[in-house]
Amino acid sequence: MAKTEQSISFFERFKMDILAQKKTITLRDASESHFKVGQVLNVMALETGKHFCDIKVERTTNIAFDALTYRHAKQENMTLNQLKSLIQDIYPGIRTLFMIEFSLIGSS
Repeated sequence: MAKTEQSISFFERFKMDILAQKKTITLRDASESHFKVGQVLNVMALETGKHFCDIKVERTTNIAFDALTYRHAKQENMTLNQLKSLIQDIYPGIRTLFMIEFSLIGSS
């Protein structure tokens, strides 16, 4: 699979969950709604900028914050309360999110 110049960052604390394939989605705001199905992304640790794996975008959808469920939380490898709290910390007051479902295709 060809690498792309596109990258996405995750907090370092999610690295092990991504590599263990326990975290299979990410919820972002509209500024990161440009990713497309089939795209291969270089994954970087937000804090260090260090590449730690590549992922393939499997699906993208919009979802209302109020429509988040236990299933979304499980895909993020956390409880629903933890997920909603984290989203509000990162994106205070957000109503609509961009969900990126992904699969791990390689790690460094």
